[in-house]
Amino acid sequence: MEIIFEKFAAYSVAILLCLIVVGIYLRKQRRDSRKVEEKIVKAKLDGLYEPVSLHPVVDEGSCIRTGACIAACPEKDILGIRNGKATTINASHCIGHGACFHACPTQAITLCIGTEKRGVDLPHINDTFETNIPGIYIAGELGGMGLIKNAVVQGKQAVENIAKAHKKDHSAEYDLIVVGAGPAGISGTLTAKKHQLKCLTLDQDTLGGTVFTFPRSKIVMTSAMDLPLYGRVKLYETSKSELLALWQDVLKKNNIDIRENSKVEAIVPENNYFRVETLNGDQFTARNVLLAIGRRGTPRKLNVQGETLEKVAYKLLEPELISQKDIMVVGGGDSAIESALLLADQNNVTLSYRSESFSRIKPKNNEKINEAITSGKVRMLFNTTPISIEKEQILLKSNDGSELSIKNDMIFIFAGGELPTQFLQKIGLQITKKFGEAILKHK
Repeated sequence: MEIIFEKFAAYSVAILLCLIVVGIYLRKQRRDSRKVEEKIVKAKLDGLYEPVSLHPVVDEGSCIRTGACIAACPEKDILGIRNGKATTINASHCIGHGACFHACPTQAITLCIGTEKRGVDLPHINDTFETNIPGIYIAGELGGMGLIKNAVVQGKQAVENIAKAHKKDHSAEYDLIVVGAGPAGISGTLTAKKHQLKCLTLDQDTLGGTVFTFPRSKIVMTSAMDLPLYGRVKLYETSKSELLALWQDVLKKNNIDIRENSKVEAIVPENNYFRVETLNGDQFTARNVLLAIGRRGTPRKLNVQGETLEKVAYKLLEPELISQKDIMVVGGGDSAIESALLLADQNNVTLSYRSESFSRIKPKNNEKINEAITSGKVRMLFNTTPISIEKEQILLKSNDGSELSIKNDMIFIFAGGELPTQFLQKIGLQITKKFGEAILKHK
């Protein structure tokens, strides 16, 4: 009897301990869930809950709460665990790394573009990255994948598909013309070299694409990637100059030249190939074309008096060379804020933004710009819009109707860019509005 009692006592203690552990676990889970819920509420109030580009969508039926997606995400508070399932928090901060997609052990995450209410215009492409016009392919930012690593992957995959389907019986000068020398274009060009395709790469500006327009001291956030004909590249934080030097090195080692300052104006089907025409008047022919251009074909302008003056710019390339100037920066996105902060060290900077507060900017940028405003390093003018740009001043109009004149030497406008719709439609490409459509999903 005593032995039975001892066993009962032992089992009771064990069960009690298990209940205590389970109770502590459930209590912690509820506490963490409440914290995530509070973050979601704040994100909605701050306008950060709705995604603006590529973002994760979680299938709650498949999610088993491993937390692998949260651990893999290099950004902060994009994902969290609520009621035992992963969910998005500050979705507008997601820039499409895709790390969560690959980390999920149950394949519960899909990367989507747009939402049910807010659509995003994208050219139509199939699983091989081919458009509605056979022989014309799209990779990178134009197709919805803007992050460097993802663009590199897409450029490689697109040309792999071109190589598989390639037919040598054509009379064109080239097997492939790549339009755009950004991450996707460089990757595609290297892959073409690997498969011995005769390839020509054109860019309207210079090597680097969107990366080239970053301020020189801007840090490019990226991750390890496989670059064709080069191997594994482990870059987590690097400057623009270092990244461009890497690309120049790999292109030089493979004897590849990029034809810069060659903006493509038209792509015309001709017999069994395409005739590619540039703004310079040059013409080339190719069996296939890969469009690896950015979504923002041209900067969005303010369309105000004086915008054609020389002091007006839409990108900041060498902030360290600008000093002792009265500068106006227009915009409330990450590009505008980062540029204002870089210029503020050596200049008098005023930041004009049409809304009453910042939204959808990176947490670090939000913290830095608020510190700069508080310290007086940057003069902030919310609810204002430039209405006239003059040689020595800028006239602003506030939302209450009042006007303000600001002394000015230079103005940098970061009002976003416009999808090169006219160019794409001229080619004949089909453009569709994506409402939460999957761009990357498990098969």
